[in-house]
Amino acid sequence: MPEDLPLAPPPRRALLREGRAITDFLALAPRLLRSPPRTAKPQRIVVLPGFGADDRSTWPLRRILDRAGHTTETWGLGRNLAGLNIRHRYEDVSGPWQLQPPPARYSGEASVPILCDRMVGQIRQRFAADDPPVVLIGWSLGGVVAREVARELPRQIAQVITLGTPVQGGPKYTAAASVFRKRGMDLDWIERGIELRAATPIEVPITSVVSRSDAIVAAGAAMDRSSPRVRHVLVDAPHLSLCWRPEVWRIVLDALEQGR
Repeated sequence: MPEDLPLAPPPRRALLREGRAITDFLALAPRLLRSPPRTAKPQRIVVLPGFGADDRSTWPLRRILDRAGHTTETWGLGRNLAGLNIRHRYEDVSGPWQLQPPPARYSGEASVPILCDRMVGQIRQRFAADDPPVVLIGWSLGGVVAREVARELPRQIAQVITLGTPVQGGPKYTAAASVFRKRGMDLDWIERGIELRAATPIEVPITSVVSRSDAIVAAGAAMDRSSPRVRHVLVDAPHLSLCWRPEVWRIVLDALEQGR
């Protein structure tokens, strides 16, 4: 596991690198005309969008997976706003999440756990306990949610694939850190909660796609140092187009074929 990847919010000047996503977007149409190899192991897959995005952002990846013979579904929770759009109190978080006293002044620090609880409910509602396990693919914050669903429902999840997901620190080591701080959130409290949560390992296989040049999520924060069955794959791609790049599609297709 590389040790030289930064664990700090990417500097603002690094955001210029995300401009490459425009080129990826403009190249989408011809890329999507190519047919990927048909899978020998068709699977049912739920794809979760990143912070601020909805299911339109993941459509290219879902189209490629469908054309390969898989069956993809959207996550069913609309735009991913990190749970900030869900009215709640700290006491509304499910028992497994309440691992430390709440902040002195609660400002929504548990909004992502609330969102994860909602997604756990979605999976339980949509898939029976005796159905074949499903695959979860999460982009950025969507990967955080996917991981926590797998932690809660290991028998219903076959594997998790994350794309540029902040595994360490929550928003603390991302370009969105200032947004959450302006809301009065205690990011150190969130980081401690994540560390405590990691004491319950995720049992299912995880493929974590990490971009060294990610200007939204610190590459070091995307390295999973607690899950026993994680495989990291390093790429050089903008965070904003991780769902749109053929090399990422190939990584995802390979992970699905290998069942890692």
